[in-house]
Amino acid sequence: MQVSRNHATMYFMKKLTALIFLLLASSVFSELPPVKFNPWEILIYRPENSSSMNEVRCWLKIEDEQGNDVTYTAAKGSYAWASTPTEFTNYQKSYYLSGGMIMHLYLKKGRYTFSVSTPKDSQYPLKINPPKDWTSNRFEYDTENPAKVLFVYPAANDNGFYTGEWVIDYRAPKFYKFTKPLMK
Repeated sequence: MQVSRNHATMYFMKKLTALIFLLLASSVFSELPPVKFNPWEILIYRPENSSSMNEVRCWLKIEDEQGNDVTYTAAKGSYAWASTPTEFTNYQKSYYLSGGMIMHLYLKKGRYTFSVSTPKDSQYPLKINPPKDWTSNRFEYDTENPAKVLFVYPAANDNGFYTGEWVIDYRAPKFYKFTKPLMK
């Protein structure tokens, strides 16, 4: 009789402790403010590549619906490194990305077109032959759009060689595409 009474008491104490923990936890979390995302903020992430590719910068251009360059009038920007994502630095002169950077843009409400480019004289230490300006596709963006993160990455051919172009997309890149050699 004593053993079953001890088990019942232990069982009751465990349940009571769990209930008290849940009540305390719910009261703590109910007092936290709800997480809200700034509807006019967008993150543009350029993942790391090879060390030489990481050093090649690409510069952002933002156009309004009429095709006017509004890069520095419609947006304010800062950046962080993916390795230290909470340490922000304000851009001083131009909005650029190197490998491993996250750009935080605060846009005025509206519709925009994003593109990035790298002039041929700014591609050191990586060179594509024949030399040409690297450009990207144009990405249409509306501040009412649910996409809040964009990815910028260099285009490569099936053999893994960079082609001298940039890609802007709302989907993460498929970097690790391996093919097996044909065995005869």
